[in-house]
Amino acid sequence: MVKVMAQGTFDILHPGHLHYLKKSKELGDELVVVIARDSRVKEKKGPYFDEEERKKMVEALDPVDEAVLGSKGDIYSTVREIDPEIITLGYDQNHDEEKVKKMAKKATDHEVNVERISGLEDYSSSNIRSS
Repeated sequence: MVKVMAQGTFDILHPGHLHYLKKSKELGDELVVVIARDSRVKEKKGPYFDEEERKKMVEALDPVDEAVLGSKGDIYSTVREIDPEIITLGYDQNHDEEKVKKMAKKATDHEVNVERISGLEDYSSSNIRSS
């Protein structure tokens, strides 16, 4: 069974999020989504919905098998616990794929593929908030 891990804030759900999660699920058998903790969200006013509300919304989406809250401390512990074969990144997530791959291998003690999901770049929670 191939486990895929996706992550994000998912504060204001929009078609870009759905596309990201659907494409992530297509890469494996099980999709686990990590929801960013309120304390880690860098929005000026904080997230509109709190972490528990965001988790419930993401859990309700068809492609998602499980949604979990990220770690309050060591982000590597979440990767270690989920132990994915694949980690997906959204088009707008500022993570270097090679760095994520190295971090994931260190956390899980095995190779982890990292896939950038593109498409629907016109959607962004920041743009929606500012309009």
